[in-house]
Amino acid sequence: MSRFNYPSSKKTEDYDDFFGVEVKDPWRWLENPDSDETKTWIKAQNALTFAYLEQLEIRKKLQKRITELWNYEKFTVPFKRGNRYFYSKNDGLQNQDVLYTLDSLDGVAEVLLEPNQLSLDGTVALSGLAISDDGKLMAYGLATAGSDWIEYRVKNVETKEVLEDHLKWIKFSGVSWAKDNQGFFYSCYDEPNAETKFEELNYYQKLYYHRLGTSQGDDILIYHRPDQKEWRFSPYVTEDGCYLIIRIGRGTEPKNLVFYKNLQNPDSEVIELIDEFEASYDFIEHNNSIFWFRTDLDAPKGKVIGIELNHLDRSHWQEIIPEAQETLARVGIINNQFVANYLQDAKSQVKILALDGTLIREIELPGMGTVRGFNGKSSDTETFYSFTSFTTPTTSYRYDMRTGKSTIFRQPQIDFNSNDYVTKQVFYPSKDGTIIPMFITHKKDLQLDGNNPTYLYGYGGFNFSLTPSFSIGNLVWLELGGVYAVPNLRGGSEYGEAWHQAGIKEKKQNVFDDFIAAAEWLITHQYTSSGQLAISGRSNGGLLVAACMSQRPELFAVVLPAVGVLDMLRFPKFTIGWAWCSEYGSPDQEEDFKILYSYSPLHNLQPGTKYPATLITTAEYDDRVVPAHSFKFAAALQAAHGGDNPILIRIETKAGHGAGKPTKKIIEEIADKWAFVLNNLN
Repeated sequence: MSRFNYPSSKKTEDYDDFFGVEVKDPWRWLENPDSDETKTWIKAQNALTFAYLEQLEIRKKLQKRITELWNYEKFTVPFKRGNRYFYSKNDGLQNQDVLYTLDSLDGVAEVLLEPNQLSLDGTVALSGLAISDDGKLMAYGLATAGSDWIEYRVKNVETKEVLEDHLKWIKFSGVSWAKDNQGFFYSCYDEPNAETKFEELNYYQKLYYHRLGTSQGDDILIYHRPDQKEWRFSPYVTEDGCYLIIRIGRGTEPKNLVFYKNLQNPDSEVIELIDEFEASYDFIEHNNSIFWFRTDLDAPKGKVIGIELNHLDRSHWQEIIPEAQETLARVGIINNQFVANYLQDAKSQVKILALDGTLIREIELPGMGTVRGFNGKSSDTETFYSFTSFTTPTTSYRYDMRTGKSTIFRQPQIDFNSNDYVTKQVFYPSKDGTIIPMFITHKKDLQLDGNNPTYLYGYGGFNFSLTPSFSIGNLVWLELGGVYAVPNLRGGSEYGEAWHQAGIKEKKQNVFDDFIAAAEWLITHQYTSSGQLAISGRSNGGLLVAACMSQRPELFAVVLPAVGVLDMLRFPKFTIGWAWCSEYGSPDQEEDFKILYSYSPLHNLQPGTKYPATLITTAEYDDRVVPAHSFKFAAALQAAHGGDNPILIRIETKAGHGAGKPTKKIIEEIADKWAFVLNNLN
């Protein structure tokens, strides 16, 4: 009998019939977040969770130390538009970063946007930014309480005046200015039902042009496809303003179409350049009639090709940068040279190449870590990038494209000695023999005695790579003597599209096997033991750790599924969930249903099983992975659990999937997480 008096979670007779299989769904009532019953349940669960957390003595000490370490200046990578530079900065404990502008690198920074003044609790965040080509206007998106819904406004950079332009119902779309700076292109959805806007399915996105000074209702519809409800449109205006490039995505698969419109002729038709979902095509730029793309067509690790608009036959396509051993993640053009960002075993590597693909130089980086940035125009002779690692705070650099020299632009100062810690990369076999890389960070004097508290974090999906990154939360864990381990599971893009494909749909079990094998390797090599092992993941990573817990409950001491996809039979029924069918498969297809049902965390809990201590986290305004996933899983796990370990759910208010969360809420959540973990390791 559990020592916890869990809130009552009534069971109903709801069920679904999947191809003759009756699947009970007794907690379906929790899918309605606005019902009185659900609100009562949320209140009761939070009361239990916070009563438990508040009695943990270490919680306040953790919060104090996290706050101390968090209080340092943080900078984003600057970029240039017109004659001005733009970047964001956080003084330390500000809830949201502040946007600044400079008229020269040694000039005085001016505040351009202060999101912390837009709400009392810091829950309004900058979630999209586009500066006009002349650097005089900015379109900026604001998200409230972590929602994916974005509202765009326009500000005059020089006068700081906010213009009348106000655009709503934008989601999963950026903004791209026209060359004349009189308007911009964007995509949005029709206005949703006010009562269900956080759960309603998102279909039929449309591409518009907005002219400054006009209302959104007068915006010009550029392109839409009433026959293709799943298509999403990403606009990009070429540097010279001649073409509008339309990247068309479907679901979350990396394959896309590419259409374009000749902006020199307002009446021109949209031309279908790439009209099959056969591969990924990322537009780089163009030189007269040659369009350059980064693609994985017949090159899973990526290559660069040139397509001549006057000779579209594929026999005329040019291979500019061939596929390499490393994974080509991103390519830009600066100083009329390609800047190619590669991943070499999940670590950044940057090369400069001539426009014919000839290698000019490889950029020397500070160490084993992650590089971002290298944005700019083809004619720019300078650019900026950032470098970070597990023990190195994000530092911004200016890079001179002519000399190849890097100089520090902004370097944060933090009360932490990185020399006391070490990061190593190991390679271990998964269940089927596939070799998986894993980063391990810990104090240099760590004793491999099998008794170290270890935090194993994973994701494994959606073509997303886990590369070295700096985190104050993880820093505190390391200070406490903990080990931090990050395996690069299949399903990500660390080794290109083949690596991604090896971890989706009918091969999803590979991802779980990779993660379980990482845990077993850490135990075998005396880093830790099952009683000292905590596992965590967010979103698709929440699915990962919950599925691994259901398959191997004895292997872990603590499980932390955050904003997880946990009901694999009903995920397509909410907001953008339908888009994940390209990754997971569809429960409406019989063969896919069998696979999804076999590992769905909600449906694979066994009554009477002793599960690890579990802290589920979600947020009431998460309209990416609706909180019903976590609500139903918590109810089911509390009902099935046959042990004394706590099964708790922490439900954040006025927050969403994670983006834009105020600093104060982040610190509180991290302190609660570590307090829970430390109290439940054996």
